[in-house]
Amino acid sequence: MNKKQLNELTDEELLKEAKKIRTGQIMDAVLIGVLIGILIYSVMSTNFSIFLILILLYVIYKLATKNKYKKSEIESFLKRRNLK
Repeated sequence: MNKKQLNELTDEELLKEAKKIRTGQIMDAVLIGVLIGILIYSVMSTNFSIFLILILLYVIYKLATKNKYKKSEIESFLKRRNLK
């Protein structure tokens, strides 16, 4: 969503978007934890390859940076409208 679309949202819709982002962040955190566990297991079990490590690190990075801009935009709109 761009700023124009966020301005047009009602308070309830904006709170729903914020809740969706929080839920998505929880799911991303769980997935990142699982991927880190796979990474640690593959390194400890001597069955690791550099290719697998690079793929897992790339996926972890992409999940960690996903929706960072959208989250900050929605938080700024929530603060402007004095919503929690």
